[in-house]
Amino acid sequence: MKEALKEARAALAEDEIPIGAVIVCKGRIVGKGHNMTERLNDPTAHAEMIAITAATEALGGKYLNECTLYVTVEPCPMCAGALNWAQIGRIVYGAIDPKRGHSLFTPSLLHPKTEVEAGVLAEECGSMVTEFFKKKR
Repeated sequence: MKEALKEARAALAEDEIPIGAVIVCKGRIVGKGHNMTERLNDPTAHAEMIAITAATEALGGKYLNECTLYVTVEPCPMCAGALNWAQIGRIVYGAIDPKRGHSLFTPSLLHPKTEVEAGVLAEECGSMVTEFFKKKR
């Protein structure tokens, strides 16, 4: 999660919503990313999407069932859908997203075999986003 926080700080430095993601497979980072929606002028350029693309390219395949995604904020429905298609093995996230998080939807948008762990470094992950939006308003 600390590597995902580094990515979130990179997003913050670029005046992007500070969310970072890292994908680990067999003990090594195979993909990472941070929000780039402003830079790329692309509403789909979320941290998770960038990390998924990097990981699948590094691994040479579209499935991430042996991988873990570490992301600073709960994935949104779009990212959850992409993670479902990638069949990610495990998701570990920091802060919950009570307004736009995937967990608001039933049935789950994630692949049935995906394991989820929430609340890892939640305060640090969440406060970065909260402070970002306080400064914007």
